[in-house]
Amino acid sequence: MSKVFTIVSMSPLPESFMESLFAPVKDKIPGQIKIVVAFGKPRDELKAILKDADIVIGDYSFQMKIDRELCEAMDHVKLIQQPSTGFDHIDIQACREKGIPVANAGGANSISVAEYTIMAALALLKRLVYAHEYTRRGEWPQWKLMDMGTFDLYGKTWGIIGIGRIGREVAKRARAFGAEILYYDIRRLSEEDEESLGVKYARFSKLLRNSDVVSLHVPLTPETEKMIGEGELRSMKPGAVLINPSRGRLVDEEALAKAIREGWIGGAAVDVYSEEPPSENHPLIKLSREGDYNIILTPHIAGANTDARTRIIRHSVENIVRVLAGGKPIAVVNM
Repeated sequence: MSKVFTIVSMSPLPESFMESLFAPVKDKIPGQIKIVVAFGKPRDELKAILKDADIVIGDYSFQMKIDRELCEAMDHVKLIQQPSTGFDHIDIQACREKGIPVANAGGANSISVAEYTIMAALALLKRLVYAHEYTRRGEWPQWKLMDMGTFDLYGKTWGIIGIGRIGREVAKRARAFGAEILYYDIRRLSEEDEESLGVKYARFSKLLRNSDVVSLHVPLTPETEKMIGEGELRSMKPGAVLINPSRGRLVDEEALAKAIREGWIGGAAVDVYSEEPPSENHPLIKLSREGDYNIILTPHIAGANTDARTRIIRHSVENIVRVLAGGKPIAVVNM
């Protein structure tokens, strides 16, 4: 009798869909698989389910957290595969102590996030939302936009905070528009990498002072939480724009709303929030309703378009199959 591997999914997807993902690769698995969907299960039931799991698929919606207690319930788990880049809802230290590798989707959505970031920068510099809204209403804001100022990306300085996979893809695209690229990261690139990407290293404070566009591409850690606060926003150019497609808690959202309202910076595009979905009283939601501020708010979609989801699913399934076949997982974040 062949071995049965239990795959527990904590994502909000039906069992039939999960089974369809593994159907094309069944011949690569040395046994049969059993899919158990655990999304929304009560905690005691969830712990019982996890005791028999061989593989755990994390929750891409980040509602189902994997804390130390749940990690301790995993007696046979060979891999926790998170089907996203972010994994801050998983206690990776507890998993490390338990000997359970946690893998994310690596760079599967890097291009998608980079394209969103470029799009957001251009829309902010051109005041696209304002132009659309007033033209749609039957008004003609041409002269008003001239007074307000709209700008090219060409010749501007773009500051990239975090030069990992996504940051590098942003650099390639921003450079193609003729922008000068500064970057800050806790690990400086080699001279060869800096030259090939066409980027220059700058201290964090210098990057903020000198950039016309600042984009964030770092994970959420105790060190990066609220790395952009009132002091940092006040140090930026008055016309600079901030783009955050990474994690909401990287930015002091109250301070950002104040910065835009009072004109410390020229605008912002925000795809992520400290709490998702944000409430009606969220400072940026409230700001967007107050007037014609240069702000773009989107519902955490930068890395979740159809192409990115396809790459994420393919990567996640391949990594799970690799482990079930006796191989080592890739894109591990805690070992």
